Amino acid sequence: MSTSTMPALELDGLRKSFGKTEIIRGVDLAIGRGERHAIIGPNGAGKSTLFNLITGRFPNSGGHIRLHGNDLAGRQPFEINRMGLSRSFQITNIFPKMTVFENVRCSLLWTKGYKYSFWHMVSRSRDLTQAAEAILEQINLTARRDLPAGVLSYAEQRALEIGITIAGGADVIMLDEPTAGMSHSETDYIVELIRKVTVGKTLIMVEHDMGVVFGLADRISVLVYGEIIATGKPEDVRSDAKVQEAYLGAALEADH
Repeated sequence: MSTSTMPALELDGLRKSFGKTEIIRGVDLAIGRGERHAIIGPNGAGKSTLFNLITGRFPNSGGHIRLHGNDLAGRQPFEINRMGLSRSFQITNIFPKMTVFENVRCSLLWTKGYKYSFWHMVSRSRDLTQAAEAILEQINLTARRDLPAGVLSYAEQRALEIGITIAGGADVIMLDEPTAGMSHSETDYIVELIRKVTVGKTLIMVEHDMGVVFGLADRISVLVYGEIIATGKPEDVRSDAKVQEAYLGAALEADH
């Protein structure tokens, strides 16, 4: 398989058990380069567990995870990140007492070659400053540059976290419920931001808001009790009888 046709992310017979309880039960999934892919399903379906397996927070109990053809078995989260995969979390994960600019700058340090060097004065690095400011412009937070991140609105904090997620240059971006707890206007803001910053990248997201899912995703996978019961284009998934029965009918009704 050539690199151009190789999936960005491939799950092959993926399993995860906690004791005798099997949470992920033989998931097979291939996500293409540049694809926007949503994973949906009821609470307790295993969506967060799946994310944690892919990003190395949990070891898998069986099967394989491949990023651009490279098996991720035994890799630590920071190693997977450096291989080109970055994620956000359900709970906003920022440094609230640092400024918005400092949050973004910190996320750039490894990529810009600072790594474990403690003698550089990062405030004097023009390259680092310019890169951080470019990301602030992308996420529409230039005007908030010097504020402590903790005083931002909820939607702005989520935007900052997305900026941190993309700062390392990863080409596979995983977002865990990026619009959870938002108003309609905040959701619209974040959706447009996601659309903009993931151009040319592979996006994988878990999301409960069906308007967001059907508005952003090229393909959707439905996870129910640790198994994918359907994968396809949004219109195909929406009309799938199994999906309607297991999840989607109730989810769409809850959105209205």
